[in-house]
Amino acid sequence: MLKNPRRLLIIDDDVDFVTLLVDYFTLEGFDTVPAHNGPEGLAHLAREPFDLVVLDVMMPGMSDVEVLKKMREKSHIPVLMLTARGDPVDRIVGLELGADDYVQKPCPPRELVARINAILRRSATAWAAAAPVIVGPVTIDPAQRSVNSAAGPIALTGTEFSLFELLARHAGTPVPKEEIYPKVLGRPMGPYDRAIDVHVSAIRHKVSAVIGKKIAIESIRGVGYQLVIHPDA
Repeated sequence: MLKNPRRLLIIDDDVDFVTLLVDYFTLEGFDTVPAHNGPEGLAHLAREPFDLVVLDVMMPGMSDVEVLKKMREKSHIPVLMLTARGDPVDRIVGLELGADDYVQKPCPPRELVARINAILRRSATAWAAAAPVIVGPVTIDPAQRSVNSAAGPIALTGTEFSLFELLARHAGTPVPKEEIYPKVLGRPMGPYDRAIDVHVSAIRHKVSAVIGKKIAIESIRGVGYQLVIHPDA
């Protein structure tokens, strides 16, 4: 096992499935803590540090939506959702609330580990040597993974930050979705995949709430997205 293993919290009411994941993740070098309902998971988060949360969307009692809302009130910890196959509503709502990505159940543990590692790599990338990126009235600090403006900070989740930074570094140039998915989510774009669309929508809302229309993320039909600066807006 790694000297300082990454810590995972799994929130899922399926005891057998969680036991399987804990055993598999332990073999992969993770320190994994199980929780079988929302309140139990939130209690763990309140008293222990974790690197990532795996959250099931179909739990009795406190729903995944409530759990995610409460998590995002206090933390931007990466969240990977486990969703029912063929249920896009759960996926979209979860992404809108700040989940980083999703995996459809049933899924092999190996796929989960690959997706978790992709998210953790993005969160842990050594940005310290990178200079801040200034676009219009906004300063993006890769070292702190923060976005600031004269009007105040813009609070983004880890995935939203990665996406916003990517578009900012290519400001004025369309960035294809086929390029965005592997760089931001660590995976190729899937059929009917709207994950990036939902993250873009969240970024637009958060940015406009602080600086108005001085920066826009425009949809380029058939291509992807482009960040545009409007200094006179």
